[in-house]
Amino acid sequence: MSNFLHTFVVAIGAGLVLLPLPLSPVSSLVRTQKQETGAAARTEPPLTVDATQRSDASLVSVNVLVTDDDGRVLPGLKPCNFRILDNGRPQKLVDFAPASAPITIVVLMEYSAASYSYFAGRSADWGAAFLRHLESRDWVALTTFDLQPKVQVDFTHKQDEVRDAIAWLGPPRFQEVNLYDALADTLEKLNGVRGRKSILLLATGLDTFSATTLEEMYGKLRQTDVTIFSIGLAEAEYTRYGSGVSYLQSKNSLATFAKMTGGLALFPRFQGEMPTIFRSVVGYLRSEYTLTFRPPPELRDGRYHRLQMEIVGPDGKPLTVTDEKGNNHKIDVFTRQGYTAQLNKPQ
Repeated sequence: MSNFLHTFVVAIGAGLVLLPLPLSPVSSLVRTQKQETGAAARTEPPLTVDATQRSDASLVSVNVLVTDDDGRVLPGLKPCNFRILDNGRPQKLVDFAPASAPITIVVLMEYSAASYSYFAGRSADWGAAFLRHLESRDWVALTTFDLQPKVQVDFTHKQDEVRDAIAWLGPPRFQEVNLYDALADTLEKLNGVRGRKSILLLATGLDTFSATTLEEMYGKLRQTDVTIFSIGLAEAEYTRYGSGVSYLQSKNSLATFAKMTGGLALFPRFQGEMPTIFRSVVGYLRSEYTLTFRPPPELRDGRYHRLQMEIVGPDGKPLTVTDEKGNNHKIDVFTRQGYTAQLNKPQ
């Protein structure tokens, strides 16, 4: 784990918050989360919606997490603090919201007989442990994969149901690990799900012989608004015994999946890191802002657009933050790298 990611995980896990200027003392993210919990939660599952319920397809929504360079989350930002550039062109926000909705997440677990089912056991342990960090209002689904993906539990508030499903998985049946097919299938199923959604991917990063190629996988990620959190299962073993080219390539794939979608890729070496890592994932999701803009007709070209997010002060200059000791900090922004624009068909 890089020094920054370690600091980021510890900071979010500890619930620290650094407020933007004007100066305010450091306060507790946990307190903010408890206040938000009182908001009305969805009572219906986040299932696929029909065409009449879909929002304007020309709108682009982007989830953004803003921290200082010590990994502390910046709450209280306003729409005027965000400048979003679409292929270098500033865009006007049409909607803005801090995180308040329940988390909607798929736990996508590698569960294969490869390596004598060693990593399958770890995946099951970590998947069950993650559930303890969710709230009763959150939505969670469970999908496992080996030769093919299988939805074990559809979206539910009942985390015990998911935990029981993990406990009753039984021995893995196949040695294949078709990661790209499983991820592509999960993204497809999430296409029509309402609101902000994410995937917790527990995997070695290895892929046996998916029909989906890695380049095709990247293409699908350019079109999704799902945030991926990649948790590597095999870092401890490859650190201890030496990592080959295949593992380095697999690790790079997991990191790229997260980076393209604005998530995190974490590669723990020790079991003791997991509670802090899972707190960081949940804290990340509860601390995001959602920004929505409508590209002008000339930008609706069906192509992939690069996004750039700038955090600015009221004067339009880059925002700086100062901690309780008077030290200045730079700002880091976590968001997806871009999106595939809707094709504006001629009238």
